[in-house]
This record gives sequence, structure tokens and C-alpha cells, in this order.
Amino acid sequence: MELELEGASLKAVLNRLRRAQGQISGVIRMIEEGRDCEDVVTQLAAASRALDRAGFAIIATGLQQCVTDIESGRKTGEDPEAMRARLEKLFLSLA
Repeated sequence: MELELEGASLKAVLNRLRRAQGQISGVIRMIEEGRDCEDVVTQLAAASRALDRAGFAIIATGLQQCVTDIESGRKTGEDPEAMRARLEKLFLSLA
């Protein structure tokens, strides 16, 4: 299954990833400058949340596409069980 992000989904994911990229750059700079540990950890936590949200958006889109693929698989002859197994693996990657 190829993941296709379009429109608002693509924009939202890219914005979150760019935000995380900026926050990680900030963390690196803070460490290099010898900044306070609490400030560094706070910034690192913000970057982690941004990455988590981007990941959830990507996985949600993937799950939606998998469900559509499973339903269309009945028409195309692709094994629904194999498609369900891929969906399960993708879902479990959230943990």
C-alpha cells in the first residue's frame, strides 16, 4: 500500500514536521550553549509531541486508505486477510 497524503492532510503533516525540525534545531542550539536542563527538556518534549502528532496523522490516513483498499480488494481479487494483516501491523505501530 502506498501512502498518499493530499491537500489539508499533507499540509498539516508537513507543518508539524517542520515545527518539530525547528524545535529539534533549538534543542541542539540550547545544548551547545549550555542552557538550563529544564528549558532543554521542555523544548525536547514539544518536539516529541509535534512528531507524535505528525505520526498519528500519517497513520490515520494510512488506516483510512487500508480500509478503502480492503473494501476494493473484494472487487480486485486481492486477499482481504492479507490486507487486514497489513492494517493490523500499521495500527500496532502506534503503540
